[in-house]
Amino acid sequence: MTEPTRLPIFRPGARVRVRAANHPGHHRTPLYLKGRQGVVVRHVSTDRNPETLAYGKDGMPKVPIYHVRFVQADLWPGYRGSRADVLDADILEHWLERAD
Repeated sequence: MTEPTRLPIFRPGARVRVRAANHPGHHRTPLYLKGRQGVVVRHVSTDRNPETLAYGKDGMPKVPIYHVRFVQADLWPGYRGSRADVLDADILEHWLERAD
């Protein structure tokens, strides 16, 4: 029996914020992105959760993974580069929320 695949909730172009939640133990979201806003570039895949796989669990249910783009000037105080400079990261859906 195969696991049902959940459809991703974010579409390309969606403005999102990385949740600033404290998470003890292993997680796949860089601290410097927590609380920051970005734009979904694309849905990468839906796969087993690497955060629970790291603890020997089965990684289920599967989670959508998104390629999200951040403007570097919004990430680093005093950044002197161009507003066109970006950082791209793959983020698990449960770390994202809609940005208003």
